[in-house]
Amino acid sequence: MKKAMPLPTDVRLMNMATALLVLVFVLLAVGSGAWWVIRHPGFALQTITVQGEVSRNNAFAFRTHVLPKLEGNFFTIDLAQVQQTFESVPWVRIAVVHRDFPNRLRAVLWEHKPMATWGSEDAGTLINEQGQVFEAVLDDADAERLPRMKGPADESQNVAAMYLVLSPRFQALDMQIDLLELTPRGSWRIQTQHGAQIELGRGESADIVKKVDVFLTTLKQVTTRYERGTSALAGADLRHKDGYALRLHGVSTVDADSNKKP
Repeated sequence: MKKAMPLPTDVRLMNMATALLVLVFVLLAVGSGAWWVIRHPGFALQTITVQGEVSRNNAFAFRTHVLPKLEGNFFTIDLAQVQQTFESVPWVRIAVVHRDFPNRLRAVLWEHKPMATWGSEDAGTLINEQGQVFEAVLDDADAERLPRMKGPADESQNVAAMYLVLSPRFQALDMQIDLLELTPRGSWRIQTQHGAQIELGRGESADIVKKVDVFLTTLKQVTTRYERGTSALAGADLRHKDGYALRLHGVSTVDADSNKKP
């Protein structure tokens, strides 16, 4: 059996140096190839396909808002930045961007679906079905159709949730909520499409809904008693502990005889 002889130190060093040089050469070759591929004109972006919900925008809007902000080619472009750019376009709520080899991008969009205007009448802000506040321009017909909501910015989701709970209850009595407001002090109030002001007071959502249910259950009984419809409601105050105060158009709660002088 032959015993292997160790290589001389200088030979081992030469082999190591040779291997290191080969590795450096390979890395340089790979890097140069990758650099060539990345910079090749064939990978410059040629097409951007937009899919999904695009009823509120058109090709001109995307060319104006998106194209000037795109930097890089198929490999180097930052998809997260492209996503943010698409989401900055009015009415776009969510954008998901994909690469389609070799030189295309594909964006799938979801739009805001406005549930109400938000804030003051001239604020130009809307609130969507998810309770998110956003800026967009509505035509007059849509603006007239939508109700309005007000409240602290960080409470927009609670306001939207409250509207979704209360609106069907009022609609069941042929009343529409025109304004739902949560004041900075945490008090709720409603204005109907007929101008009735209803103070709901403060409390947890379940407590507010319970008070509204009691009020609406008895409202029709009261209006019928005075031969009125629910549209005769002028105002109500539900902040009382054991009941509510009510005002009806054309109905006085003051006895006329009590005002006569003896």
